[in-house]
Amino acid sequence: MNKQVVAKRYASALFEIAKEQQLLDQLEQELRVVKQVFAQHEALLSVLNHPKIALAKKKALIEEAFANISTVLKHTLMLLLDRHRIDIVNDLADAFIALANEARGVAEAIGYSARPLTEDETNALAEVFAKKVGVDTLRITNIIDKDVIGGVKVRIGNRIFDGSVSGKLARLQRQLTR
Repeated sequence: MNKQVVAKRYASALFEIAKEQQLLDQLEQELRVVKQVFAQHEALLSVLNHPKIALAKKKALIEEAFANISTVLKHTLMLLLDRHRIDIVNDLADAFIALANEARGVAEAIGYSARPLTEDETNALAEVFAKKVGVDTLRITNIIDKDVIGGVKVRIGNRIFDGSVSGKLARLQRQLTR
């Protein structure tokens, strides 16, 4: 079975527990931290997937590495270890965050610009594009991309809104070469 399908099932179950126990915000924050730890320490995932390391040692490592996370998330990580599915943690975190955002009417976006956007600019972009995609709130992560030249390119899920100078130049070039 596809890793993302399995991750969505675990995320859905964890999401239901989080709603039931009113831990949605806390679990989302903790999953972001867990995802960041796994991204920064790739060796950790290798150790947890290694067949010659005893399950008890792997559980102790999880217990030590994530001592401050909630019991619900810790049990989920232990369950993933038991079922040899610890490698889906990043996909599980992404799926859970997507479910939490959907429940709150929030969407994640990436704003590409030639220079760092000010807080006012980010808020204005979020307000305009939230209406376009039909959500209450839009969280924009700013990424500096010198190739943009000027303006902004916003990516929300699979949709890209390109208002950058480089995008306009590319469209102009296509029109002229027809």
